[in-house]
Amino acid sequence: MLTEIEYKKLAWHSRRGMRELDLLLLPFVERMLPQLPEGLQRLYQRLLEEEDQDLFSWLVQREPVNDVDMQRLVDLIRVRNDVFAN
Repeated sequence: MLTEIEYKKLAWHSRRGMRELDLLLLPFVERMLPQLPEGLQRLYQRLLEEEDQDLFSWLVQREPVNDVDMQRLVDLIRVRNDVFAN
């Protein structure tokens, strides 16, 4: 599981400088990241290494993710995000 310092670093790196991404990533980090299994937390860390344009394209479903596990995480972010709530 994430230490408090690791969580804070991931939360900080979730601030992408692109408002649309901030609106998608920050609520997910605040509500879901601490509860996720360690494997998904590490996958989220890997997700943050991607370029902003790629992240945005994946999250708004303009392009599919080539990595199946990463696609599952992107889908989870979308489902758990208020922006996409019914």
